[in-house]
Amino acid sequence: MTDPVSETFGHMPDGSPVTRITLRAGAVTARVMTYGAALQSLDLPDRNGDVQDVVLGHDDFAPYLAHRRFYGATVGRVANRIAGGRFTLDGADHQLLTNEGSTTLHGGPDGFDRRNWTLLGMGEDEVVMGLVSPEGDQGFPGELRVTAHYALREDPQGTPRLTVTLQAEGDAPCPVSLTNHSFFALAGVATLATRPNSALEMRLTVPAARYLPVDDLSLPTGVASVGATPFDFREGRMPLTAMRSGALAGYDHCLCLDGDRIELTDPVSGRRMVMHTNLPGLQVYTGNYLDGSVPGKAGHAPRRHDAICLEPQHWPNAVNMPADWGAPDPVLRPGDRAETRLDLSFPAP
Repeated sequence: MTDPVSETFGHMPDGSPVTRITLRAGAVTARVMTYGAALQSLDLPDRNGDVQDVVLGHDDFAPYLAHRRFYGATVGRVANRIAGGRFTLDGADHQLLTNEGSTTLHGGPDGFDRRNWTLLGMGEDEVVMGLVSPEGDQGFPGELRVTAHYALREDPQGTPRLTVTLQAEGDAPCPVSLTNHSFFALAGVATLATRPNSALEMRLTVPAARYLPVDDLSLPTGVASVGATPFDFREGRMPLTAMRSGALAGYDHCLCLDGDRIELTDPVSGRRMVMHTNLPGLQVYTGNYLDGSVPGKAGHAPRRHDAICLEPQHWPNAVNMPADWGAPDPVLRPGDRAETRLDLSFPAP
């Protein structure tokens, strides 16, 4: 591997450096940092050639430490929520650390998004980072060894493609559901001040005939058909349509995937993203908890519905679901490998 552009982006409290690596393909630029193995920025052109960053985050490192927003981060060991912060596996009870009331969210209070990963290798179009999660980390059993691989290349048709591959191996049975938690604002971060609710105006297409309704703790209560609900994205729709009808105040729900092709388009800028994934669920989150209190990039403090998260993952709380719900098994066993793949392509507007 030859070295791409890399720089020190900041320092951890113990003084260790946080490295940021820049990858380019055509008109697309991605910057990845070792803190949280995160996608720190993603620059895309609109239909007029105006290039803007399209993921939420911060221009410098200090706010990432001060405010946990999961911006662009690798989330684990288990993305989303585990009810009561506990589960039983092979007859053994496990109590996790909780960080959302009684719930364990996104791996616990010190999840993978809060770690400075080890830089394992770089190339002109790729970067690989690693992390070792020790036995008992946040209450999870066994040692888990994780890698995050980002690559930005043009495909044979000349379309820029960002692939994110997350892999894990462990020495004890443990639920594992890794994901990337980027907040996509295809309108362009620099235009968000003048485009409130722009995430709700994007057109989202998801091949999912079922979704998981949730309770007051945002935990699944069953499996339901998307038919005649605000969760039917099979033919493409704007989230705004459900908001206007008063059907719900925002999305934070898992769609049960029937296919692997997801598409997101901003009709104003023309920016388009096509995602392929190998996982059985897609959490759709419209930034409902962003409150405009923490300044982000370009001096804009992100607000509700400024961006949308599309998080491929195992079904939330799958380790505790009744068998008749049909949740794919999230448990990683010794000798096996868990893999999360996100393939993001950016067709010309």
